[in-house]
Amino acid sequence: MGKTVKIDRQALVGRIAYLVFFLTILTIGLQVSNRYYLQLFTFIGINTLLTLGLNMLMGYAGQISLGHAAFFGLGAYTSAVLSAHWQCSPWLVLPLVLLMVAFVAFVVGVPTLKLSGYYLGMGTLGFGMIVYVVFREWSGVTGGASGLVGIAPLTLAGMTLASGSGYFFLVWLTNLLFFGLCHRLVDSRVGRALRAIHDSERAALAVGVDTARLKLMVFVLSAVMAGLAGFLYAHLVGFVSPSTFDFIMSVRLVTMVAVGGMASIWGSLLGASVLTLLPEWLHVFADYEMVVYGLILMVIMIFLPQGLIRGLLDLYERSLRVRSSAAKGQTVP
Repeated sequence: MGKTVKIDRQALVGRIAYLVFFLTILTIGLQVSNRYYLQLFTFIGINTLLTLGLNMLMGYAGQISLGHAAFFGLGAYTSAVLSAHWQCSPWLVLPLVLLMVAFVAFVVGVPTLKLSGYYLGMGTLGFGMIVYVVFREWSGVTGGASGLVGIAPLTLAGMTLASGSGYFFLVWLTNLLFFGLCHRLVDSRVGRALRAIHDSERAALAVGVDTARLKLMVFVLSAVMAGLAGFLYAHLVGFVSPSTFDFIMSVRLVTMVAVGGMASIWGSLLGASVLTLLPEWLHVFADYEMVVYGLILMVIMIFLPQGLIRGLLDLYERSLRVRSSAAKGQTVP
């Protein structure tokens, strides 16, 4: 009976969290009229979708990816090229974009996911560099280093979704959908198998988990989410260039996952929010972006390896234990 009550409480907490999330989205979209702030919140939403997908791969399945910006760029460029060069409707292009990204992820994932650890990271890094070079050098299609303009904005029911509240709701309701999908996946048998792979792939194999299939599945899911984020980004900005999808972007995404916390779905929201707002506060360090992200990653990994919130809570709890022990004349190991 006690176990059933605990499960019901967890379900209730989850529903309350989603209700608060939805009401927050609704309040911001209806109350914030400044287009700059709405666009900033929209960019946070796009980065949240990217971080959530990468967190499923890194945090739950334990697979390192240093080339995730490539899938982000493939989604953006595919939609941009079809929209700018052939005037295709973005909504008709969207299924093609997701299928193309899923296919590329499958082709890349089959050989790459046979690697592990640093070798897997280097393999995905190589893939990201290849895609970046294609974006930059295939100037007849992608516009080259100068980028591609003329991307049609999204329309819905005859209304253009520009950088206002309409696009804000589109991005964040998409996030709400994927948050629910990822939560269900994590709480399912597949999610438990992914955590087993994260802890020990050999042990997971020993108990009958099809590790190769599950790793490929989560890799493709993560890539599709990145491709969808690229689609939303391209039609929001109306312009894409290779510099947006370079190695620095991949490092930024890994840092977002680390800041929010590995294997934390809501942590993806926190990490994306902090790292999207940080450049707005640190303009003076714009020329040292890689140094800043590297320092943040080092500090998080050394002092807060479970992420910002969990790490700060652990430090606070430890300080309480130290004070309590000091009052009793004891020491805390």
